[in-house]
Amino acid sequence: MRVVVKIGGAALDNPAVLRKCAHAMVELAGDGHQVAVIHGGGVELTRTMERLGKKSEFINGLRVTDAETRDMALMVLAGMVNKRLVSAIGAAGKPAIGLCGGDGGTVRARKKENNGCDLGYVGEICAVEPRWIQAIWGQGGIPVISSLAVGAVGEYYNVNADQMAAACAVACQASALIFLTDVAGVKDADGAVIRWLDLNQIATLVETSVVQGGMLPKLEACRQCAQ
Repeated sequence: MRVVVKIGGAALDNPAVLRKCAHAMVELAGDGHQVAVIHGGGVELTRTMERLGKKSEFINGLRVTDAETRDMALMVLAGMVNKRLVSAIGAAGKPAIGLCGGDGGTVRARKKENNGCDLGYVGEICAVEPRWIQAIWGQGGIPVISSLAVGAVGEYYNVNADQMAAACAVACQASALIFLTDVAGVKDADGAVIRWLDLNQIATLVETSVVQGGMLPKLEACRQCAQ
């Protein structure tokens, strides 16, 4: 079975949780499954930006990304966070290969339009080339991909990790897409977690503003993957 796992939030920021997640992914691969890991790293990026005197701004759960922020994202996500996760999986007993979406042209993107708001170097995915993921699987490894993609003329875009995970799952014909997050789940208007959710309910939850912020791209990713 092919499984794409998206990891973010506290799992990347807490060393103990990161180790547990790495062991779980190695066990999954040890059971004979082909596992690919997609990650963000927004907490670390925000922290780094603050250290460098840069303010973070979000619109509908997406980080506004000017050229300076994009370069910081490359440094933090494709560098520090990616290699931390690669190291944790390796320590758990399975070789991992770290990539970003731009490596080998694995994930291509174009500038994302957002209802007239200019998000800067925020991309929407237009193509995924799965052969490098498959090549790593063929050698018994786990690909670990940070949420950055490359545009038509070689420019990098910051891409939402949930949506990248969905696009990779579709391109690889994965059997399952798993989101590891520190959020309990999608909640209804009373704040209770919705145990089961079908595609027809998503539009209503968004239109009535029951779902907002970072949960919006997660639900859009699930809809993209399920259609």
